[in-house]
Amino acid sequence: MKCGDMSGRVALVTGAGSGLGKASAACLARAGAKLCIVDINETRLRETEKELSANSPDVLAIHADLSGAEACRAAVESCVSHFGRLDALCHVAGLIRFDHTPQMSESDYHLIQNVNLAGAFFLSQAAIPHLLKVDGAIVNVASSAAFIGEAYAAAYCASKAGLVGMTKAMAMEYMHEPIRINAVAPGGMHTNIAEDIVWPSGMDRSLVDRFAGLRGLVDVDDVADMIAHLASPDGKGFHGNCVVIDRGVTAG
Repeated sequence: MKCGDMSGRVALVTGAGSGLGKASAACLARAGAKLCIVDINETRLRETEKELSANSPDVLAIHADLSGAEACRAAVESCVSHFGRLDALCHVAGLIRFDHTPQMSESDYHLIQNVNLAGAFFLSQAAIPHLLKVDGAIVNVASSAAFIGEAYAAAYCASKAGLVGMTKAMAMEYMHEPIRINAVAPGGMHTNIAEDIVWPSGMDRSLVDRFAGLRGLVDVDDVADMIAHLASPDGKGFHGNCVVIDRGVTAG
């Protein structure tokens, strides 16, 4: 899978401080894109900015918490103000918290929905007027958890299923307009998010381990390549799709 040609184009990538977001930003940079990278972790964000700037002279880094609508709008407007355009919105930032359903706090539930689903909505809301001017693209990162139940992650599964539905609804709304709106749904990947997970006590580990699949974890770079492909003009054949990359987890 080639990243696609993004020469002269601008991509906004959320969650770019680490993991899949960082890999996606790097792939887009190799494809020639100018980058606006956003992350809630400023230390990791600056590390990504430094690494990308070695080969990409024009990188805008925005430290922001995208769980609120105003921050989402501000990030998009800062990007457009700096570069003069926006060609691709790649919403990679995500949050997962595992807990027994009766123990999940209201604050954690709402935070998961705000980052994973509401953030995608308000970023898209702000970006679409700019993307329509340039035949642009939106790529949301869902999860194979949108299609199969992941134990102890009911709130997360709900947010990702909602994200797939939202992606398809927006794609239908703009069926006759010059914009492409898609999602990717990765299976389990080895990223910093996985390393930072706090598992609930008394859990049945076998219910969680099945999510890795019989073929093991997904390669982050494989997903990043697909994100960059969908963000580029080479992804013109995709609209309203959710591309599942999970090494067979959802096969049966």
